[in-house]
Amino acid sequence: MSKHVAVLMGGWSNEREVSLRSGTACADALERQGYRVTRIDVERDIANVLQALRPDVACNLLHGSPGEDGTIQGILEILQIPYTHSGVLASALAMQKDTAKLVMQAAGVPVPEGRVVARGDAARDHVLLRPYVIKPVAEGSSVGVFIVTEQHSHPPQ
Repeated sequence: MSKHVAVLMGGWSNEREVSLRSGTACADALERQGYRVTRIDVERDIANVLQALRPDVACNLLHGSPGEDGTIQGILEILQIPYTHSGVLASALAMQKDTAKLVMQAAGVPVPEGRVVARGDAARDHVLLRPYVIKPVAEGSSVGVFIVTEQHSHPPQ
């Protein structure tokens, strides 16, 4: 009997669509390798769904919250379902970029200069010498990223 893999995708973050695409590609690849796959478009009842399903492993293809911030990892830990991705603490820390940067600096890892500013302040004033990148503190991927150049700001290509 082949392993039963729950592929977690979709969810409710701003990155839902990219998660659905990557989740579908991953599920297709797992099926081609002979795994029994259940594709789950994650909703807020995911703990109940997983508890009823009891897969051998969960493949986390969620982008943003709740997939990259430690939330789904905590649920999977409680349900004792092995999973792909970093653990609860690493995920939560990595998603909170300002805090992750402090931890990396304390460990001696070089990190670029930056600072946290309110969205309104960033929109009203140039907050750093140009060019620079504006990125939400707790979003993944390129959601909400703007590159500010000498002339203007624009989303990345």
